[in-house]
Amino acid sequence: MIDVSGTSQDFSQPLPRSQQIAQRLEQLQLPDHVRLVAVSKTFPSDVIRAAYAAGLRDFGENKIQEAIAKQAELKDLPDITWHFIGHLQSNKARKALQHFDWIHSVDSLKLARRLDQIAAELGRSPICCLQVKLLSDPNKHGWTESDLKQVLPDLAQLSHLKLEGIMAIPPYGLLMTETQSFFERAYALGQSMANHQETPLPIRHFSMGMSQDFPLAIAAGANIIRLGTTLFGSRN
Repeated sequence: MIDVSGTSQDFSQPLPRSQQIAQRLEQLQLPDHVRLVAVSKTFPSDVIRAAYAAGLRDFGENKIQEAIAKQAELKDLPDITWHFIGHLQSNKARKALQHFDWIHSVDSLKLARRLDQIAAELGRSPICCLQVKLLSDPNKHGWTESDLKQVLPDLAQLSHLKLEGIMAIPPYGLLMTETQSFFERAYALGQSMANHQETPLPIRHFSMGMSQDFPLAIAAGANIIRLGTTLFGSRN
C-alpha cells in the first residue's frame, strides 16, 4: 500500500510554495508509471507556478474561463499540459479544445461527436477519457457500462479524438472494499473495450483516484491520478 501519511499534514499555513509541494510529492512515493495531474482548480496561478517549480507539469481545471485566465498568466511556462476534468457542456466544446490538451470527462455520444467535429475544424487531436458511472450517483455524469458498450461502434468511428482513456469517480461514502471494487470494474471495462473483437478502442489511460482514494485506484490499475488537497491543502 502506498504511503499517504502526507495527506494528513497541517495545511493551516499559507498556500504552499515549491519546497512544500516538493516535500509532499516526495512523501507520495508514486510508482514511475503513474502520471500525476495536480488539480489546481480554485487555486491562483502563483500556486501553479510554485508547483511547476517543484517539478509538476500536468494541471487539471474544471472551469473553462478560470483556466483561460490562469493560462494567460502562465504563458511563460510553455511545457505545461492542461487537463480538463470537469463536466463539459457541448456549447463549451470549442473553447475546451482550444485550451486543453486532455479532456477527461467525455460523458455522452453527443459530446464526443461535437468534440470530434470541432477537433477536425481546428486541426486538433486531443487525448480524451470516457467518463463512466458504474454505480448510481446523482452527483456524477458518465456512461453506464451497458450504455458505453452499446455506443462503442459509434465512438470507434470518431477519427479526430484520441479516445484512449477511462475516467472514473466513485460515489461518496463507499467502504474501502467497495471503492476498490469500483476501480477494478472500471479498469476491467477499459480492458474489455481495448480487446473488443469488432470495434476496439485503444484504451490505455485510466484516470482514477483522487486525494482520498488514490492508493486503491493505483492498486486497481490506475495510471493517472488527480490530486488537489494532497498537494495544495484545503480549498477555501
